[in-house]
Amino acid sequence: MIAKRERGKMERKLIASLTQACEEAKPMLTGFTWLTHTVDYQRFPESLVVTWVFDTNANLTTALKSGARQEIDDLTAQAFADAGVNVDSLSRHVDLDSEEACQRAHAGDWDARLRQKSVKH
Repeated sequence: MIAKRERGKMERKLIASLTQACEEAKPMLTGFTWLTHTVDYQRFPESLVVTWVFDTNANLTTALKSGARQEIDDLTAQAFADAGVNVDSLSRHVDLDSEEACQRAHAGDWDARLRQKSVKH
């Protein structure tokens, strides 16, 4: 848990470090378009999840087959380190998704999709 007065500071650090990771990933990962994070500061850092979004399921699958998961994990780990976030198991804090899957399952409503996913984490 993080103190209320520290939440804004942590959020700014996370946004800055994840933005850097996103910009580094775009030229490296075909079909990668953006990332976001969700967090419940009452359960921080356990609840922190970074969702990496690809344009299509096909590009996501191709990226995974080409070893992109390690690059994604490395970029996420660096972003967490830059923000001062320590987690036990990085894989529990990284989610992969696609615009195509969100469109099919949630009519493109990312807020609803991320809320549903955060319940599972």
